[in-house]
Amino acid sequence: MASLQTVSPAETTVVKPVRVLSVDVLRGITIALMILVNDPGDWGHVFAQLDHATWNGWTLTDTVFPTFLFLMGASIMFSLEARASRGNCKKTLAGHIFVRAVKIFALYWLMVFFPKMHWSVRLFGVLPRIALCYLLVGLLLLFTRRVRVLVVITAVLLVGYWVLLRWVPVPGLGLPGRDIQFMDQNANLASWIDRGFSAWTLRWLHTGTLYRGTRDPEGLLSTLPSVATTLLGSLTGMWMLRSQRVAGGMRRMRLGLVVAGVVGVAAGELWSLWFPINKNLWTSSYVLLMAGLAAFLLALCSWWIDGRTQPWPRWLQVSSWPWLVFGSNAILAYTVSVVLVKAGAFIKIADSHDNRHNLLWVIYVNLFARHGSTDWTSLAFAVCFVMVCFLPNWLLWRKKIFLKL
Repeated sequence: MASLQTVSPAETTVVKPVRVLSVDVLRGITIALMILVNDPGDWGHVFAQLDHATWNGWTLTDTVFPTFLFLMGASIMFSLEARASRGNCKKTLAGHIFVRAVKIFALYWLMVFFPKMHWSVRLFGVLPRIALCYLLVGLLLLFTRRVRVLVVITAVLLVGYWVLLRWVPVPGLGLPGRDIQFMDQNANLASWIDRGFSAWTLRWLHTGTLYRGTRDPEGLLSTLPSVATTLLGSLTGMWMLRSQRVAGGMRRMRLGLVVAGVVGVAAGELWSLWFPINKNLWTSSYVLLMAGLAAFLLALCSWWIDGRTQPWPRWLQVSSWPWLVFGSNAILAYTVSVVLVKAGAFIKIADSHDNRHNLLWVIYVNLFARHGSTDWTSLAFAVCFVMVCFLPNWLLWRKKIFLKL
């Protein structure tokens, strides 16, 4: 829920808060793409760009999660500004941030336990990372909003993470680049920490598996650069707020976003020569590249939709409507997708040979892949699944209900 304060060209008096629709639109596109790439009809038939890069490198799918965190960082800035303008003190704001982070964690645990109610689960995941980044960045912005301080903290996180992975020996394995290959899939400091944490939780809490068995793409150490991703989004939100308070602010804001996008992409590609772009480890070069792409996309969305006079032309209403609907209740859309997948996988249906298949597979085979599974039939299922997840958001949108965790 992003909001800005607009001003007249001649003065700096606050007129009224307005929504930053470009942030909502890009968030909607991001969450729709997240559902699309998470739920193909057949994982054996997926277009390369609709699956994560195996290790180094990146695909369209690898842009989804960092873009969401980037936009969340901007929204945190907008939310704090709006609440502070209503007179909320830092103690109240800190309580709001903490409670919301706890709610996101709680939602994750509810989804983990559904429908089998099994205790041996993965502690890491998309929602826990969202909650951690929201909590840490939100509290940091309460402490300081000085641009130089936030830039230094971001730089320390990115450079420090590089130093940890490149020059800190992995216990029992040796020094990266000398005794072991730098950024080996399993022989790296991040994976070693995740295995140790998982072993501890399995021993004392009897839970805590890793997504890849020996490593986890949302592990502990890689939370540091993901916080940097969110901070870059907050700095972007700060720029958008300040730009809107001066004459010609919309043009200034978009130009700044384009410049930031170009700089981020160039810096990420340059750093990748020494620290490869890698979503699994959330490398620092990956952070800069994805933040640059997100800033550029935000500039495009702002040109597309921000500052348009009412009433909107028909083409603008039609082209923006689905993304505004998705973006208005993004966490709900993601939750619905996870619940549907879990329920569909849990329900078993026997065929004529008494072989049991889960409901989603039965739907896919009988409605989409009657003449064989291909990349296109798998994509068709995913598109239809996105449309199904769209329906609850649309119903809430019509009733002007916007859920906040």
